[in-house]
Amino acid sequence: MKHLTDGTLTAIPGLEVGHWSDFTARTGCTVITVPENNVTTVEVRGAGPGTRETALLAPGMGVERVDAIVLTGGSALGLGTADGVAKALRARGRGYTTPAGPIPIVPAAVIYDLLVGDPEAWPGPEAGKAALAAATANPVERGAVGAGTGATVSKWRGVFNPSGLGSALVEVEDVKVGALVVVNAVGDAFGIDGTPLTGGDHAPGLLQAPPGFGENTTLAVVATDAAVSRSELTRLAVRAQDALAACLRPSHTRLDGDTCFAVSCGDRTGLLENIAEGAFEAVGRAIEDAIDNAPHV
Repeated sequence: MKHLTDGTLTAIPGLEVGHWSDFTARTGCTVITVPENNVTTVEVRGAGPGTRETALLAPGMGVERVDAIVLTGGSALGLGTADGVAKALRARGRGYTTPAGPIPIVPAAVIYDLLVGDPEAWPGPEAGKAALAAATANPVERGAVGAGTGATVSKWRGVFNPSGLGSALVEVEDVKVGALVVVNAVGDAFGIDGTPLTGGDHAPGLLQAPPGFGENTTLAVVATDAAVSRSELTRLAVRAQDALAACLRPSHTRLDGDTCFAVSCGDRTGLLENIAEGAFEAVGRAIEDAIDNAPHV
């Protein structure tokens, strides 16, 4: 396995990423568009998620593809961001074919950032449209941008260390696996080798400050250019969540809404277990990247 240090999620053919950021209110949103030929699933392990259309992504559902994925600030109030993305995609002719025209499938997930900046400001439909319009296949802009604009970590210790959005790319034989992560964890961040990145201990210890329920959440999108079924793709999502558990301590608490999307949008072949390990590596490296590009940690 090789970590491609200059690569990001958009190195997966057909994926584009766009941000909308409000640096004054310290919130924003990120839109990931995917090629029409894709399979997508999701794994939710935090106890306080804020999501849209994730039930459709379970194995056995009638629709296996999506048109875009939205990651946004604003907690549940920010879910309206996906409305703007869906309407703009419909105007482009994208979406699931119905007698009434295309219906874009746009799952979304949120972080809670309302206490970091302006609690009365959050991304809405127009912000979603702007992020979609900004989507590009260029390397992903990282740091305190898009959905990561108001992201923070270390709240377990009563510290709000600034965090942000990171991305990474790994190569497993002939298969590429990319990840994009918005790190807004109640816990501290650690490198994939266990190196402390935000001043926390390997064993988090007891809760030192009472962060509110659902006021955290880390979001991840992992994608591969391998052809993987939805059932198989769930293993990539599980390993992505494993990376959150390894690099964010603690994670998957009732104070978090940790959510990982997994996307297959290619025709390459590889051993599923190895591709899943690529998902673990890519998500871990993306967490490191988010902290490396944070304003000041």
